[in-house]
Amino acid sequence: MATTETMFTDRSDFDYDYETLRTTGVVLAVVMFVSGILIALSKKFTKCVKSSSNSSSSGSQIPPKTEVPPQTV
Repeated sequence: MATTETMFTDRSDFDYDYETLRTTGVVLAVVMFVSGILIALSKKFTKCVKSSSNSSSSGSQIPPKTEVPPQTV
């Protein structure tokens, strides 16, 4: 039994600091959330800018026709 106790006394050289892990996780979650919102909004605004610049430069252009697929019952 003495050899078994000496083998399992040192469980790990690494000690977990749960407060630091929790803080790091929250910070990373906030950064990813904000960057996702910024990416989504930037794509939305770039589409608006492109469409407004095309319509203002073209003057009185006929709006493009949209095709509706036939309904299948």
